[in-house]
Amino acid sequence: MIKYSVKLLVLCALAVSFYNCSGNDDDGDRGNWKERSVFDGVPRSNVVGFVIDNKGYMGTGYDGDDYLNDFWEYNIEGDYWVQKADFPGTPRSAGSGFAINGNGYIGLGYDGVDELSDFWQYNQSSNVWTQKADFKGGPRRSAVAFSANNTGYIGTGYDGENDKKDFYKYNPTTDQWSELVGFGGEKRRFATSFTINDRVYLGTGVSNGLYKKDFWEFDPSTEVWTRLNDLDEEDDYAIARSNAVGFSLNGLGYITTGYNGGVSSSIWEYTPGSDTWEEITNLEATARQDALGFSTGTRAFVLLGRSGSLYLDDNYELFPQETYDDED
Repeated sequence: MIKYSVKLLVLCALAVSFYNCSGNDDDGDRGNWKERSVFDGVPRSNVVGFVIDNKGYMGTGYDGDDYLNDFWEYNIEGDYWVQKADFPGTPRSAGSGFAINGNGYIGLGYDGVDELSDFWQYNQSSNVWTQKADFKGGPRRSAVAFSANNTGYIGTGYDGENDKKDFYKYNPTTDQWSELVGFGGEKRRFATSFTINDRVYLGTGVSNGLYKKDFWEFDPSTEVWTRLNDLDEEDDYAIARSNAVGFSLNGLGYITTGYNGGVSSSIWEYTPGSDTWEEITNLEATARQDALGFSTGTRAFVLLGRSGSLYLDDNYELFPQETYDDED
């Protein structure tokens, strides 16, 4: 296993102040991170993950040499890892996934040669994988995925030639895909999303070298997209990026890590009622992109990813209402 702790000292010595390896912002008042159990598998980036019954599940990814298909469970209450049945599809990175009714779903991605469109169901109670209908939108990687109202959604991404903006929804009962119309946003890859009170929020990403600043709310009950304030609405907002992590926690949304001219450790907190953002204490670890986020709604974690050629296996829990403490 790669020992990132030694290399981190070198990175910190070379890093410019904008990407502060110490993880604390200038104010250092609100937001605290605590290190949790290091991932038991190979350090990696661009994995697929989801949460079922207060446990995090993740697999696939890229470790700098190989595309992977191993699959793991993180016991959040016990803070330990258990290896599960390998993902049976082609080893890949930059796939997409979500959970519906106690089952996980993984598909799409990139195997080092081709973009992929296959799609698989994981039954966490039996630890069994079952192949499902291929994604209707065609092969692609770096697409955004989420679930709502017992339906899965996948959209945007890169098909090997062009960035995309189309969306499709998946019915797990019929194992069928259908196109979802109405998204007015721009083409992009490496976007992120989070869900608050049954509304989905989507933003960030990159296309043609431009980091996307539009931000959207999706109402699953009406399937209507509404454009909200752009991510650069305020002069001091520095949210636009790609390859970031998005999650919700106790009714608020968060976007953290990612890439915009360099890897980032910053984290921004979103309040849906006012459609505003506030920066809190940076991730107290190596700045990174292509990380993974787990959230149960009341607990949230950021883990894995890469910083340049350094692949990571660390795992941190966020406590946004606590005061920053560099000793814990």
